[in-house]
Amino acid sequence: MIAVNAEGKIMVRRCLVTLRPFRLFVLGIGFFSLCFLMTSLGGQLSARRPGDSPFTIRTEVTGGLESRGALRKMSELLELMAKRMDALARLENSSELHRAPGHGHGHSALDRLPPGAGLMERIQAIAQNVSDIAVKVDQILRHSLVLHSKVSEGRRDQCEAPSDPKFPDCSGKVEWMRARWTSDPCYAFFGVDGTECSFLIYLSEVEWFCPPLPWRNQTATQAAPKPLPKAQAVFRSDLSHLLGLMGSGKESLIFMKKRTRRLTAQWALAAQRLARKLGGAQRDQKQILVHIGFLTEESGDVFSPRVLKGGPLGEMVQWADILAALYVLGHGLRVTVSLKELQSNLGVPPGRGNCPLTVPLPFDLIYTDYHGLQQMRQHMGLSFRKYRCRIRVIDTFGTEPAYNHEEYATLHGYRTNWGYWNLNPKQFMTMFPHTPDNSFMGFVSEELNETEKQLIKAGKASNMAVVYGKEASIWKLQGKEKVLSILSEHMEVHGTVFYESQRPPEVPAFVKNHGLLPQPEFQQLLRKAKLFIGFGFPYEGPAPLEAIANGCVFLQSRFSPPHSSLNHEFFRGKPTSREVFSQHPYAESFIGRPHVWTVDYNNSEEFEAALKAIMRTQVDPYLPYEYTCEGMLERIHAYIQHQDFCAAPGPAPAGAGVPKSPLVLAPNATHLEWARNSSLAPGAWPPAHSLRAWLAAAGRACTDACLDRGLVCEPSFFPFLNSQDAFQKLQVPCDSTEWEMNHLYPAFAQPGQECLLQKEPLLFSCAGASAKYQRLCPCRDFRKGQVALCRDCL
Repeated sequence: MIAVNAEGKIMVRRCLVTLRPFRLFVLGIGFFSLCFLMTSLGGQLSARRPGDSPFTIRTEVTGGLESRGALRKMSELLELMAKRMDALARLENSSELHRAPGHGHGHSALDRLPPGAGLMERIQAIAQNVSDIAVKVDQILRHSLVLHSKVSEGRRDQCEAPSDPKFPDCSGKVEWMRARWTSDPCYAFFGVDGTECSFLIYLSEVEWFCPPLPWRNQTATQAAPKPLPKAQAVFRSDLSHLLGLMGSGKESLIFMKKRTRRLTAQWALAAQRLARKLGGAQRDQKQILVHIGFLTEESGDVFSPRVLKGGPLGEMVQWADILAALYVLGHGLRVTVSLKELQSNLGVPPGRGNCPLTVPLPFDLIYTDYHGLQQMRQHMGLSFRKYRCRIRVIDTFGTEPAYNHEEYATLHGYRTNWGYWNLNPKQFMTMFPHTPDNSFMGFVSEELNETEKQLIKAGKASNMAVVYGKEASIWKLQGKEKVLSILSEHMEVHGTVFYESQRPPEVPAFVKNHGLLPQPEFQQLLRKAKLFIGFGFPYEGPAPLEAIANGCVFLQSRFSPPHSSLNHEFFRGKPTSREVFSQHPYAESFIGRPHVWTVDYNNSEEFEAALKAIMRTQVDPYLPYEYTCEGMLERIHAYIQHQDFCAAPGPAPAGAGVPKSPLVLAPNATHLEWARNSSLAPGAWPPAHSLRAWLAAAGRACTDACLDRGLVCEPSFFPFLNSQDAFQKLQVPCDSTEWEMNHLYPAFAQPGQECLLQKEPLLFSCAGASAKYQRLCPCRDFRKGQVALCRDCL
């Protein structure tokens, strides 16, 4: 049988005739001449498929809807020929050579034969039928191909890069596609086949460099998917499902899950407290992807093998607490620790990352680290630029604006291995509040109830010290021998240094080394000790806060000169100019005595005097609120509900000021504040009425200028100050005003009486100082124990 399938394929499905070789030869000539005619006029022989008989022939005719109409007519003609072949078969096998009743219709040569006609006459008649059918097929196909040619020619005219001022890059992108469309398999995935039309379809419908083609069906491309109805977030207290989401198989994940399981009761209690504080306020549930890039095999996963060997655990402590906080707050969560999982969750097309994602990003927020950020840029193509405002980067030591802005960093020597991402600096989230330019993420320490605190105070050994450092290399730091000797004269010294078979030779013999302890046993050791002492490294880890929370005094060395990227290898290459004046600046500045003592270890008299004073001092266990479970939940809740970097305004044009600000000179004429009768700036967070602005002394950073007044610098307020009007209200004489890209602006230059305004919003920075400038600094208040939030920020 001969038929046309739904794809336009012409097939001989079966042959029901059994003819002698000569007659088969005659009919074969007619049939195969027909096939040849079809293929020569625009059809294609298709490959035989599994299950086809040896007589199956497949052809495919191109030409769209017009050709399919022609194929239907061809099918009718070919079906007629098949019926004639069936009739011949029956006649040959019959003793009577007459036309079988009920078969054949139409007026063909076979119908006109007399009843007594012989076999040869009938074969000749069938051959004539084949010839007539071939002529008709020829006419149908030629007519169809003419129509197809006209349509194709019309579309070719429309497949030229249009000259549209709204799409200035279109022609250049088409040229690029001509030369490079085979460079990545993802282009073929989206239908690019080397033709001009496929280039323009891709560049207008998958990417956005060209205008839509008028002859394309725009329904699918223009109809934006309807947003899913927003669900309300509900606090969770059972973390068992989260433990399943975190995965398994890595020592780092095992450590994180143990920590989460141990803190479950505290997270549940904190959720109840925060829920009461918020008073039932509605919270939209966000869909959140957490991709821990440093744990992927592609980044080397250097942490997992060191978990059981005394390696740094600060990052894993923080990530475990971030996952717990997001889950307890009631948001939808997906966790990935491999590149394959990341690609699957994002909808990455096959290839090497040049193409956009295949579907709209299904996540409202993405939490990752620098390794994950790099992986996303490599695999999201142009979608990375589109969706990067949703990314939050967990960045232990912070990224200052001067290092974040790619062009500025390159031109002014701030480029490092980790910066230049052109994100809003608040998208970087730090372990400690290093600079207000970034958001402070933090972590948690275990909180004790009053009964536990009293038991700890009663069980303290007044002469027991624990050294901060699990790696033997920390003990051989130059100049520490004298410090250890003095310490051993007054206190019993304990260590938790990792070793496999024998005691590390770097640890002095008078030190009682417990080896690497599991977290619960380490907590018990801290609860007995009086002193937790640091030798200068590691910087800014979680252990000092844990020690203070368990009733220890933390003793650390003062750095003179301060450590920075200019003089210390550890900070070299990090995207910050911060100077570190002690091993743990947060503990020194935000906690201080009696819980934290910072002394000069090179001065033996000062060090010994501090030891004697600490032994006489009684301290209670203390944990800053921002490092409790409730404090972290409160902070992340505020970020999720209020931080929106996708709606950030564009850069201010050169020479253009902001509207006259509703700032007035304070009654004491020292600073600017928000006018009481002025309305609040719409969408501003923190609320603008908390703004206080000072002109700092020359050489003073805004971070320090605000702290001097018991406030914190708030970079989101810089746009309110970035105008000549603000200087005039502070009674600063501006002989000239300039707009430039500079991370120290807005500022006043005394020698020339110049008022210098910021041209690039991404460069507004609390960090940085120069003796040439007096910086104009925006400050705000903060909640007690929660420096990241102003008093009205919840």
